[in-house]
Amino acid sequence: MKSTFQDLTTLDFYQNKGKVKWIIFGFSLVISIGSIYYTNTLVEELKQRERRQVDLYASALEYASVNSDNLTFIFQDIIQENRSIPVITTDAEGNPLEYKNVKIKKNSTEEEIDRQLRAELAEMVAVYEPIKLLDNYFIYYRNSELLTRLRYYPYVQLSVILVFGLLAYALFNQSKVAEQNRLWAGLTKETAHQLGTPLASLMAWIDYFKNSPVWEENKEVIMELDKDVKKLQVVTERFSNIGSTPVIKVENVYSAVEETITYLRPRISSKVEIKFNSHAENIEAMMNKPLFEWVVENICKNAVDAMKGQGMISIDIVKESEKFVFIDISDTGKGMEKGMFKKVFNPGFTTRKRGWGLGLTLAKRIIEGYHQGRIFVNNSELGRGTTFRVVLRGVTDTGQFKDEKMW
Repeated sequence: MKSTFQDLTTLDFYQNKGKVKWIIFGFSLVISIGSIYYTNTLVEELKQRERRQVDLYASALEYASVNSDNLTFIFQDIIQENRSIPVITTDAEGNPLEYKNVKIKKNSTEEEIDRQLRAELAEMVAVYEPIKLLDNYFIYYRNSELLTRLRYYPYVQLSVILVFGLLAYALFNQSKVAEQNRLWAGLTKETAHQLGTPLASLMAWIDYFKNSPVWEENKEVIMELDKDVKKLQVVTERFSNIGSTPVIKVENVYSAVEETITYLRPRISSKVEIKFNSHAENIEAMMNKPLFEWVVENICKNAVDAMKGQGMISIDIVKESEKFVFIDISDTGKGMEKGMFKKVFNPGFTTRKRGWGLGLTLAKRIIEGYHQGRIFVNNSELGRGTTFRVVLRGVTDTGQFKDEKMW
């Protein structure tokens, strides 16, 4: 019971991973905003503190200019103690007179120092209003280096965390994909192996019946059994191909689709009409034929379910150019919302009460993983149907596919 609950919890978590991602993003955003707000609060407090220090510095200078008595305390404990806040004292015309904590290049001449001070002064004017002293002298200042670094610290911190998080996610995702690939390969190889023994036995029985006295009386039944056994051979070959690196070569797309339709027609509802359109019969593309036929078969079966066993399936082959061949598979089913276009390819996603939700997942893996093509929902309208598009790599005159990106 506990294991079942855990399986259901995991399934719900996976199926709702989009919402989970947004929840995690929301928490991260709150933490980021909180960090920035807290840092900005500290920055404002330090700004006020530095302002008070500059006011005290200005008062000390003002007092020193008026009183010539014992000024040791003022110079040592007030004026000299400002070791971080850049300040410049100017006259009424804005000419720099004195400065402190302003970085000046070594071995600068008087003219160069004056030019550097005026450039620094221009930055200070843009930051804070000056403090006016007696006799129309002014003190300009800006934030200390510590305050400046503290202002940008949360952004640097969040950037580092973001980069680390992206790297960790990429590594984790790559590890997960590799694990899934090993799982797919192991399961499919084992399935092909398990099917091999009873399939060999069935083939032997078919040969026995074909050469026995019952052949004439049961010819039609035996031939149908032979077709199903051959179909099992194809299924076994498909699983074997998925469990290893399939051979991709030049194949006739029209022929592959036509053979799939011929197999499907007597095995689906008689109320479902299959319409096949192609402007030519010699359209070729790079493919593994058994796996491609599996893709077409899975999409058509999904279409039959979407139409509840009644409606029309249209299959159109279009040779866009020497680069690509499009196969559009449309149905007149219930359709879907745009937000479902990508979800239908997720493992375990299904709208049926009975089903594993792996048909379209397999189709995507076959087309995009093995054929370097694309498969996606081209369009869909609620109550009017859905069109899936499969894109295969085209063939050049030399028989070699163009190894170019399609998107």
